[in-house]
Amino acid sequence: MRHRSVADLMTPTAVAVQPGTPFKEIARLLDEYGITAVPVVDEANRPVGVVSEADLLRRHTAKDGPSTAEAMMSSPVVVARPSWTAVEAARLMERHRVKRLPVVDADGTLIGVLSRSDLLQLFLRRDRAIQEEILEDVVTRILGLSPASLHIDVAEGRVTLSGTLPRRSIAPIFLRLCEDVDGVVEVVDRLSYEDETAAAAGAKAPGAGPKVAGAGPVGAGPKVAGAGANEARGAREGTPGHGDQTAHGDQAAL
Repeated sequence: MRHRSVADLMTPTAVAVQPGTPFKEIARLLDEYGITAVPVVDEANRPVGVVSEADLLRRHTAKDGPSTAEAMMSSPVVVARPSWTAVEAARLMERHRVKRLPVVDADGTLIGVLSRSDLLQLFLRRDRAIQEEILEDVVTRILGLSPASLHIDVAEGRVTLSGTLPRRSIAPIFLRLCEDVDGVVEVVDRLSYEDETAAAAGAKAPGAGPKVAGAGPVGAGPKVAGAGANEARGAREGTPGHGDQTAHGDQAAL
């Protein structure tokens, strides 16, 4: 998976001024090229500062001191490298609250300028290109999954993931890789997982009810404690009432 770099997005023919460039010339360049700031370079074309619209307005309001680029510029200058990713450059802009970054080579020489509008090109990427990169690079090459088990829908940079993953543990990695694809604005997770589906099916299998310990054969009623002893005692003592009947019989014979 290849991210677009600063070199891919920057404006290669950068407008720059010298330290001695006057106020009005700088204002004219900003207006002519539709830019908000311009790098200041030395004799070796290495950036030494930046003059922005805010610097010009500040100088115009103060109305004192020299009106050259060297006097008005912000320094030291914050620069980017051509090999950086767009994300790295965007974070640097946010950290230093700047809208443009001079881009320099290994020798520190100015080779271009990266602006916020350049970075926005990432989000103009076609939905089809985003979908193809996720399927080919993320799903197949990096994760080694079958594209047939997944559905990737992309609309206006919004990626919706559905289908089945082998394990839930893969999901955080999958989502993060999709978020890192250039042009992705949002990722929506509607995935299911084979391991959880199998576990749920096992829990609902027929005949899996709890077994009652000590359960006897079907139809066997409860056994009454002491019943055998009562029967034995009855055999020894005779059935109740039989003794009385014998006595009455003897009296009748008399």
